[in-house]
Amino acid sequence: MQYDPIKRTLGSVFNRSPLLRKLFYNLLDLLLLRAWHIHKEIRAWLKTIPTHVSILDAGAGYGQYSYYLSGINPDFKILAVDVKQEQVEDCNAFYQQLNRKNVKFEMADLTKFKQENTFDLALSVDVMEHIVEDVLVFQNIYASLKPGGMLLISTPSDQGGSDVQGDGETSFIEEHVRDGYNIKEIETKLKTAGFSKVVARYSYGTPGKISWRLSMKYPIVMLGLSKLFFILLPFYYLITYPIAFVLNYFDVGMSHPTGTGLIVKAWK
Repeated sequence: MQYDPIKRTLGSVFNRSPLLRKLFYNLLDLLLLRAWHIHKEIRAWLKTIPTHVSILDAGAGYGQYSYYLSGINPDFKILAVDVKQEQVEDCNAFYQQLNRKNVKFEMADLTKFKQENTFDLALSVDVMEHIVEDVLVFQNIYASLKPGGMLLISTPSDQGGSDVQGDGETSFIEEHVRDGYNIKEIETKLKTAGFSKVVARYSYGTPGKISWRLSMKYPIVMLGLSKLFFILLPFYYLITYPIAFVLNYFDVGMSHPTGTGLIVKAWK
């Protein structure tokens, strides 16, 4: 299934006003289990940082993580980059309406983007599964981080990530160039890129896999069949979200021996 057309449709609905865009970000934070995991890691990172920091949102998409980070501290300086011009323009317009001057969106290809020794934190959320030249991107991000800076990644694992359950199956999302990473593989690639320390853990364990199907897969499939399902979405989530919320809570709080997602931290 192609995810980009559905994302464009969602964007066209929620871009109609700043209030709707804020609602959209809040809904993403509630629904997306990866957002729960990323927020947990950011809260831990916040305990270790100086007052003034620079952040790279590498592959910003809708811009919801830049929104989250810029709301934590107005002194954070955030550069959010994405390869899609329409996303960059939409986000810049929204942030200007909010008057959040500490965030700037730019169009950039991560295989070419590099700003030497600039950032304290780089964020890569569900980006690397879309890029063939992943080591090159890791090298560019490594060069762009300050000494001691951290790269935080969320990406599918090879343990059923992208909803691939066996040999011969393809990714649920057609735009993915890889189904998922093996932990050793991504650790090796990051160290090859120069990172001195890498810590990786599984996300989307048993509770998360069930939650993902309820809160993401089934709605996406139905939206792919007909846009009329937008009318039914609020009623669908009214029934399923309380279950997904509890499952997300347990997934974030547990340690998983395996899972369909990875949370990876790497330090320069």
